[in-house]
Amino acid sequence: MTVTLFIPCFIDLCYPQVGIAMVRILEKLGHKVSCIEEPACCGQPAFNAGYWEASRPPAIKLMEQIKDAEAVVIASGSCGAMISVFYPELFKGSPYEALARKVSSKCYEFSQFLVDLLGVTELGARFSHKVTYHDGCHSLREMKIQDAPRKLMASVKGLELVEMKQTVCCGFGGTFSAKFPMISSAMGEVKCDLALETGAEYIVSSDSSCLMHIQGLIDRQGRKLKTMHLAEILAQS
Repeated sequence: MTVTLFIPCFIDLCYPQVGIAMVRILEKLGHKVSCIEEPACCGQPAFNAGYWEASRPPAIKLMEQIKDAEAVVIASGSCGAMISVFYPELFKGSPYEALARKVSSKCYEFSQFLVDLLGVTELGARFSHKVTYHDGCHSLREMKIQDAPRKLMASVKGLELVEMKQTVCCGFGGTFSAKFPMISSAMGEVKCDLALETGAEYIVSSDSSCLMHIQGLIDRQGRKLKTMHLAEILAQS
């Protein structure tokens, strides 16, 4: 299968190692990997801020770039939800509605693609640390992804997964953290406290945006926790 990667803006600019890990894993599984040469935004920032008109041009550009892809794999649950869940709503009743539905039907978040489409859970990874998992809101609530990342981590040799007592938002929410920084930080501190209670060394997630927010709070508070994207764990040997 030829897999087209969609690498979100913040991963392209801040966490390129996540995309590299995804390529390594997909090629190890025998798939050809294609990546959009010209960077593109899915339009989510404007969409989430209520500026739907402003979000449509970048969304159309992206749809045109991936419309002929066999399968599109996304390194983020939030961008994944934007394309697979919200594009049909964004373009409902417009000339682009059919294209939006076509594109949304073949877009997958990374763990979802591995487990649900390929049926892969064992990648031969080794990571001898205690971790806890953060479910990004879009992954969990919009894309209904919960079991896939846990099935993948269950096959990682040496990894001990300890669940947090509650599933709560980290407080990032994209522009929410910029508009309401005090509320965002308070929510993030609750998330960090829950993670610390597990005794984990790492907070793992499929959303680098959440991890960026959490790591910032951890660093400012001088806590010993570290964050890592799921793809980076699965690429460990």
